[in-house]
Amino acid sequence: MNIKKDFPIFENNPDLIYLDSAANTQIPKQVINSIKEFYETENANINRGFYNLSINATKKYEQARKIIAKFINAKPEEIIFTFGTTDAINKLARTLPKLFNKKNEIVLSEMEHHSNLIPWQKATKEFSMKLKFIPVKNNFELDYDVAKKLINKNTAIVSITHVSNALGTINNIKKIIKLAKKNGALVVIDAAQSISRIKINVKKLNCDFLVFSGHKIYSPFGIGVLYGKKSILEKIPPFNFGGNIVEKAQLYETTYTNPPRKFEAGTQNIAGAIALGESIKYLENLNIENYEKKLTNYAIKKLREEIKNFIIYSAKSDKNAGLISFNIKGIHPHDVASILNEENIAIRGGHHCCMPLMKKLGIPGTCRASFSIYNTKEDVDKLIKALKKVQGVFK
Repeated sequence: MNIKKDFPIFENNPDLIYLDSAANTQIPKQVINSIKEFYETENANINRGFYNLSINATKKYEQARKIIAKFINAKPEEIIFTFGTTDAINKLARTLPKLFNKKNEIVLSEMEHHSNLIPWQKATKEFSMKLKFIPVKNNFELDYDVAKKLINKNTAIVSITHVSNALGTINNIKKIIKLAKKNGALVVIDAAQSISRIKINVKKLNCDFLVFSGHKIYSPFGIGVLYGKKSILEKIPPFNFGGNIVEKAQLYETTYTNPPRKFEAGTQNIAGAIALGESIKYLENLNIENYEKKLTNYAIKKLREEIKNFIIYSAKSDKNAGLISFNIKGIHPHDVASILNEENIAIRGGHHCCMPLMKKLGIPGTCRASFSIYNTKEDVDKLIKALKKVQGVFK
């Protein structure tokens, strides 16, 4: 499956081998065209106008909400547009602790991205709570036996990544959610890395919240989604305050409308929401998960066979989601990434916003090659050829 023709970035950069989709996916022309069409034909604010441009813009914005809701098996009123995963988690970290009086512990894992770590650090200080961490084992998977002990009657919130952005590990979130529900805790799932790779059904998972970013699923920057169970959304206050969320405003008191508008104060990224809906329509006919798994397995096998002193920091193939985290002994990941750039190969080198994890592994960082639907076996072969050149430079 080679669909690079759908992605203008490759037409404009014909020699590019892009292996950094964990940081940002490229955008198909169908999605780009939806943004262009909105600004050229329907550029108006939503929920405010009684004229055709505004009415049409509102319809497209709400249609995007319905597309996204169907994609993860949620109700449209449970889909809140945000600026991205980081924005969504920050909003939850500011509000969810207010729902608890006696429970005072928040459980994360040692493999969390800083975006799912720092907001909760701040929350524990603000609300006098405690952080606990599910450890990462030597096989780069979570220790579920320890998780059973950490998630208990004192646990208020469990916030966990579905797929590690630094390791590619697919976590058993069903098991984590079940433990949390057994102990009356709320569960937040960071689906930034899984949303484009794994089919997600929030009702089957029974998570309370799930968050992801548009730019991880073939959409533009600055748009994201926060799914929340309607029953819980009705209990928490608005994240921000201003226009669009008001039921009745008086000089000294205001009441708020229902979700999702209750949580979308001010002017939203309307074009971004429409584009996100379009990207999901584009993806629905593609078997991405199977394709990426086969390509990743091919890459791991070839790298192990052909690259000397190759060290991998990724879970086994059946628990890996299209991402290889590795080092070449004796060469800093920044040097590897810089030399690969000279060969027009884009990978990520560094700590991947997971500094505590890297400290545990005893390394400054890793090289990360992350694959997507526009990558091919030829891309992998060129990566291996370039890595051999890297080793030649450091002989």
